[in-house]
Amino acid sequence: MSRAYVELSGESPALARAELAGALEALGGAIVDEPGVPEPLVAVALPEGQLPQLAARLGLAHRCLIDAPDFGAPLGAQAPRGSASFRPFGRPSGGGVEPAVHTAARTWTAAGGRIDLAHPERRFWGAGLPGGVRWYEEAAPVDRRATAARAISALPFQRPVGLAPRLARAAANLARAGPGRSVLDPFLGTGALLAEAGLLGGRIFGIDRDAAMVRGALQNFAFLGVEAAGLAIGDAAEVEPPGTPPRFDALLSDPPYGRASSTRGEPAAALLARVLPRWIARLRPDGVAVLVVPAGSGPELTGCRLEASVEVRVHRSLTREFRLYRRGPDGEAAAPGWRPPAGSERAEEGAEASERRPGRSSGEGIPPRPGPPATAG
Repeated sequence: MSRAYVELSGESPALARAELAGALEALGGAIVDEPGVPEPLVAVALPEGQLPQLAARLGLAHRCLIDAPDFGAPLGAQAPRGSASFRPFGRPSGGGVEPAVHTAARTWTAAGGRIDLAHPERRFWGAGLPGGVRWYEEAAPVDRRATAARAISALPFQRPVGLAPRLARAAANLARAGPGRSVLDPFLGTGALLAEAGLLGGRIFGIDRDAAMVRGALQNFAFLGVEAAGLAIGDAAEVEPPGTPPRFDALLSDPPYGRASSTRGEPAAALLARVLPRWIARLRPDGVAVLVVPAGSGPELTGCRLEASVEVRVHRSLTREFRLYRRGPDGEAAAPGWRPPAGSERAEEGAEASERRPGRSSGEGIPPRPGPPATAG
């Protein structure tokens, strides 16, 4: 196992850390407790060579890093290679006024290296500590622009409301989506969550009672280069996608909520009570369920333990709760079920309308379309 560090972004520190833990678990790594690591860095351990894969997975981070030399002293045998830039964390486009930056740059050039702030071959980042500055080298950047380019406004099939792609990617990492892992969304909508799971290499299955939503999700999948293993149109308590495995690795969903969502007048709490037990029972032992729900309305899933719950303000009038559940290791310790939280009916009435619209329930299955394989995000 190799030691590295991840610089988390500031959108939601709690969700960013939970996402990192999920991404690391999918890669065989873990967060480690290392005293003296400055914020916003988190120390991690993961298998050799996996750092680029970790950076490619993350949505709520800036970069992955490794330890760098102490540039306050001559480099000696650690001769520099190529050009470099030196900046303090939190100031990616400047920092030349920092004395430690000047010192590091002089040390680098004195040993034969070059400084190039525009297109450096190596990037070093400094963090101030009580005893001085600790330097880290950027080993793999997180491509935040590519993630932002998947915003709902850029997709061929759109609805007014949807999770930002960084939050959808975080949810997919909470679900440990990845190659060889099956992921189900019984409330497909525009497909934003399953798209991120598919981009991470997961085998994705989805259901929605609205045929237009299912076909629209297929348009978005094709646009993003994602192939669904199976989709179905109908009531998720009754139908299942073609090719559905007997057990799933993860359930990942942003269920309908609010008065204009696709519940056909059925209270959202009642809808979840009908649908979720069926699919929780199909989770593998130690499988996970990730639900994105209005804050304070998260259900209890019998047979699963709640591992994480993070509230995130997604816009001025709406706060969502990202809830991660894990099924017991024996898978049969308790009959999977559902229990609504106190006050869930009131939470429903006050929630914003989701992107889903009413539609027919035909039970029609949609097999996977030929297309390019899922790509790493």
